[in-house]
This record gives sequence, structure tokens and C-alpha cells, in this order.
Amino acid sequence: MGIFSFIKNAGAKVFGIGKTTEEENAEKSSQLREAIGSHNLEVSDLSIEVNDDAVTLWGEAIDLATKEKVVLVVGNTNGVASVEDNLTVAKIEVIEEAEMAQFHTVERGDTLGKIAKNYYGNAMKYPVIFEANKPMLSHPDKIYPGQVLRIPPLVD
Repeated sequence: MGIFSFIKNAGAKVFGIGKTTEEENAEKSSQLREAIGSHNLEVSDLSIEVNDDAVTLWGEAIDLATKEKVVLVVGNTNGVASVEDNLTVAKIEVIEEAEMAQFHTVERGDTLGKIAKNYYGNAMKYPVIFEANKPMLSHPDKIYPGQVLRIPPLVD
């Protein structure tokens, strides 16, 4: 998929402080692996390389949605500014561009309803966005500026 940019100082606080750069990067890698695992996202042969605020991911996700969620879990972590996605997908899917998820960076004042109104023309479609971002989102009202969300296409 490429390199995704995130806001470095927004997101979940996963990393500690006070270690050498190599120790910090190794610890960050381990903590990111735990964060991915805590969301029950299936990625075989997961490899994570951290270089300061840049993260590179390798491995095989079970499907495209899982791959996108892994990138978002990592990118929406405080201290991560970019994610290079080298993940592959086990289940090959042929997806038309119109069927692909979009990504939205939450801005001050955004709600899932407002985002749904923007993308779908109907604020009451916010549960579609909420479900597409589970388990990273625990409640529809718990989004924050700088967070990146998956916006799936509407399926009739």
C-alpha cells in the first residue's frame, strides 16, 4: 500500500521514555506487536521495524480489512509519524477502486455522524464507520483529532 503519514503526537500512548535509541526502538517494536495482538488482528510472520518515529511493517494479514486496521493501530499510536506498509494479504481479493476503503483524519469538531454525512450523505450511517474501525474504537464518541479512520464503501 505504501507509506502513510500520521500526526506523531496524537494517538494511544504506548511508548516509554529514558532509553537509548536502539533500546527504545526495540521496545517500541515489542509494544506495537502487543497493541496489534490486543486487537486480535491476524498477521502471520509479523515483523516490525522502528526507526525513531517511522515504522515499517511486514507480514501476511488474513484479509485487506485486517491489513488496513494493523496500519491504523500502528499509525494511531502516539510517537509514530509514518508507517511503511509492506504487509501482504493471504486472501486475494479483486476490489474495484469504488469498493476500496478511504481514510479520514479526524479534525477538531468531527463526530462519526458528521464524517458519515460527508462520505455517505447520511449522518445516521455512522455505525458503518464505527464497525469498520473496531476494535480500535471502543465507543462511537471516542475519536480524537489526528486519528485516522477507515471509511468503507456503503454496501446496499
